[in-house]
Amino acid sequence: MPQLVVIAKQRYRTLNVAPSLASGMVLLIRNVYLVVVLVAAAVFFSFAYLFHTLYPPSSPSCIVHQIITLPTTTTVANETTTQQQPPPPTSLEHIVFGIAGSAKLWNHRKNYVKLWWSRHKDENIRGFVWLDKLSTNVLNENNDRDLPPVCISENTQRFPYAHRTGNRAAIRISRILTETVRMGLKDVRWVVMGDDDTWFVPDNLVRVLRKYDHEQYYYIGSVSESHIQNIAFSYDMAFGGGGFAISYPLAVLIAKVQDRCIERYPELYGSDDRMQACMAEVGVPLTKEPGFHQFDLFGSIFGILAAHPVAPLVTMHHLDIIHPIFPKMNRVQALQHLSAPLDIDSASLMQQSICYDKANNWTISVSWGYVVEVARGHIPPREMERPSRTFLNWYKSADAKGFTFNTRPMSHHYCQKPFVFYMSNVTMDDASELSVSEHVSSGAYPKCGWKMNSPGEIKKVLVYKSPNPRMWEKSPRRNCCKVMPSTDKAIVLIAVGTCSEDEIFGSQKLACKEINVGGYMGWRLRVLESLIIILAFTQTLYLQLIHASVFSSKYDPGYRDSDYVVGAGVGAGAGVVTLLSKVVLVQELECKTLVKCDSKNKQSEWFFTWKFIMHGHT
Repeated sequence: MPQLVVIAKQRYRTLNVAPSLASGMVLLIRNVYLVVVLVAAAVFFSFAYLFHTLYPPSSPSCIVHQIITLPTTTTVANETTTQQQPPPPTSLEHIVFGIAGSAKLWNHRKNYVKLWWSRHKDENIRGFVWLDKLSTNVLNENNDRDLPPVCISENTQRFPYAHRTGNRAAIRISRILTETVRMGLKDVRWVVMGDDDTWFVPDNLVRVLRKYDHEQYYYIGSVSESHIQNIAFSYDMAFGGGGFAISYPLAVLIAKVQDRCIERYPELYGSDDRMQACMAEVGVPLTKEPGFHQFDLFGSIFGILAAHPVAPLVTMHHLDIIHPIFPKMNRVQALQHLSAPLDIDSASLMQQSICYDKANNWTISVSWGYVVEVARGHIPPREMERPSRTFLNWYKSADAKGFTFNTRPMSHHYCQKPFVFYMSNVTMDDASELSVSEHVSSGAYPKCGWKMNSPGEIKKVLVYKSPNPRMWEKSPRRNCCKVMPSTDKAIVLIAVGTCSEDEIFGSQKLACKEINVGGYMGWRLRVLESLIIILAFTQTLYLQLIHASVFSSKYDPGYRDSDYVVGAGVGAGAGVVTLLSKVVLVQELECKTLVKCDSKNKQSEWFFTWKFIMHGHT
């Protein structure tokens, strides 16, 4: 019996050991499984966060067909170059465009984008149009290589917006920079922002960006043309419609911090000031380039384009607001009309040259590829390089103080208005290797009574120029022009080219003679001048006699009132004639002096007597 008890206890221990081992194995397997699951989950969420940071989230979507055809196979410049071989110059394929648009206006404004994008579609041009939502007309364009790929921006409702009169779409537009960077394109040096109503000259954009080191931080653009706009926003802000360029290292930096930066400025109005606020936080100032044009203007921008700054034309904005730049054309046709000069010499587009026709005493201004102006008389270059105010500022005022650049008033007298000849065609003469731009009159002009040759007989102006694609690699200088002999009075021949070292354009090339303002104007001015002198002398003498009689012991009080009435009448007559002469001089000459040359070819000034009188020397 005791033996049976011992055997039973041994069997009981054996049976208890087996369950203990089994339960331990199960527990071990379960713990290992939990560890594996936790590690896998951690890895998954880590990669998900990394993917969300480096690549666009699922909300921004682009048309798949166009994304596939994007040239993303180019290698990074830093990987293909060595220390001995510098990187190649910046070209169009090193730029990616981020174009802000809206589904509501895209069907209309895509025509503006197509004008400049389609001309470079075979040059590896890259970029995206970012809309707020998808529309049917966008889906039908997925095979159109004349337009950039269309993307839908991420929802921005999570960002605060507190401006009472603004539109929260400004947040979406501001974040286009971040969304464009997240597309992950290779070999990008510059990110260029613009609107769907911004017209670019990509060749000139490349010429501007080549001046800067793309590996440094650069924020390049321009301010508004309206002074109050710059005060309301900032003189340190690039206005986005005029376009601005950000070097890729700076764009990557902004993309990292932009969302947090936007959250700190809910009170701002637009997208441009939000971008500038982020630039201020990273300490990068605006580098101003005058070829970016916001065009916060109303009316005709003829004055600016006819006297463009000495800088390459890069952009034009607000195409739906400003007038067409060519007469008898709509806005798209007018911009399309610039294709010929762009193909031949884009660097010289809208560049002004000033010269003088000595034989006819004319001033001639050439805005290459656009317009030729011929004005009577001699107008100094200092005046001609100032745009005439053919436009209003953003607040629809013509006040000269409302602009951020020097302007000059338009001439209202028909004898002083320039004759305008718009570009009709530009061709290349293979034999001479010169471009020939043909300009025709914009219409009839009223007759002028001045006895001087009238530009009204001109029917056509031909401008000859050698293309100079590298003109902006030197220090900026205006081109020179020269009037060439012509056997036909109806045709004016002009040669435009690089100025020689000591060549200047000014009055010394004119004949040394008094400015001829016409026979009848000449004698009328002299009669007015003589009459003013006589009246001024009479008034002064008469008042002196009255002054003497008043303080004389023989003074008769009975004549005091009548004497002063006569004196006042003489003074009033002199004042009226003086005022009339001033009006005549301002309207007819827009100046206060006549210029003559003495025997030593030195200029001297004849100051009109009315100027002396109006200063109170009567």
